[in-house]
Amino acid sequence: MQSVKECFSAVKKDCFKFIKLQETKKEKFKNKDKMIKSFLIPICFWISKKTKKKSPLVVGLSGGQGTGKTTISSIIALILKKYFKLKVFKISIDDFYKTNKERIELSNKIHPLLKIRGVPGTHDTYSMFSFFKKIKSKNFKNFSTPKFDKSIDDRCNKKLWYKIKSKPNVIVFEGWCVGARHQKNFELKKPLNLTERSYDASQVWRKYVNTQLKKRYKKLFNQIDCLLYLKVRNFSLLRNWRLKQEKKLLLKNKNKNKNKKKLKIMNKKEIINFMATYQRLTQHMFKDTPKISSIIINLNNKQKIEKIKFN
Repeated sequence: MQSVKECFSAVKKDCFKFIKLQETKKEKFKNKDKMIKSFLIPICFWISKKTKKKSPLVVGLSGGQGTGKTTISSIIALILKKYFKLKVFKISIDDFYKTNKERIELSNKIHPLLKIRGVPGTHDTYSMFSFFKKIKSKNFKNFSTPKFDKSIDDRCNKKLWYKIKSKPNVIVFEGWCVGARHQKNFELKKPLNLTERSYDASQVWRKYVNTQLKKRYKKLFNQIDCLLYLKVRNFSLLRNWRLKQEKKLLLKNKNKNKNKKKLKIMNKKEIINFMATYQRLTQHMFKDTPKISSIIINLNNKQKIEKIKFN
């Protein structure tokens, strides 16, 4: 009989190895055993039971900036591969951001704030629909799909794109707005922060983003079979965690052979302004997304999993 203990013994070495790669000298993971045994392995047992024979199971993983989506989704994928012997492909909605050039064109045509990557409307939805169509196809053929580099705020060269050579059993589709639903029109009227008051007094940006959610993204998120949501107590926590995340991005890239002039690592002021464009939808998701999630993963103030709830 399969058990959590047996699974942990089989995957702990690989999980710890991955976690170590995410650590810095100042930032170390605590309670790794508990996170894997008490929370992530039970989630993997649940996912394995949901897998389908003929088409991939699409698992959405959603959560605000800095909640650890990449780390958690990577460990889940690792466990599903190692212990459950499933073929898993993990991708982020971030990889489908429009190019810098495309966002500049969009900002000139619709609203200046659309130059900033993040909100619905700044992704290449045609590429996302194409990705799901190809990966679910009965007549599967090898294909490549985009990869985005946040350190240069642009899409990677095609040589670096993800190459999908076989149909997976599970697709882990993670991202801050994955599964988000649109707001009602009256909720858009009152500006939420200084950015909205100063740059979107006419509500053009807010309405555009909301319309994207109501139409294109609603159809897109219908591709998801089950949704996991990383829930936090407030937006201030996310802001602080995002600041840490940017520092890690800087450390990760400063030793690479990249043109320093092309690097677009943000300072504290830039991150606060950047986060302001995420605030409205993030806070809406605090209330709305748990209603439609299969599993709610509650995080404490120290960015650790506190408890999980299966709906």
